[in-house]
Amino acid sequence: MSVARPQELACKQLVELLTDFLDGALDESTRTRVEQHLVWCPGCTEYLRQFRATIGVTRKLAEEDLPERVKENLLDAFRHWRHGS
Repeated sequence: MSVARPQELACKQLVELLTDFLDGALDESTRTRVEQHLVWCPGCTEYLRQFRATIGVTRKLAEEDLPERVKENLLDAFRHWRHGS
């Protein structure tokens, strides 16, 4: 069983930092840790690729492109996610 060194990120930590990483909002130390993790973790590298693809596709959507039911379901999901429900 391997134990992560304190400076290494776990996959869950990387996922939580991904939006700030893509926005360029991380401090240099944290950004470096994210980049190092991505070098050795193919799962997180794939997750980042999918995340970027999702951003690219959703940027092309306008709010009026979503059926009202889909919009309400998404808003409801985010409301529950933010409150930890």
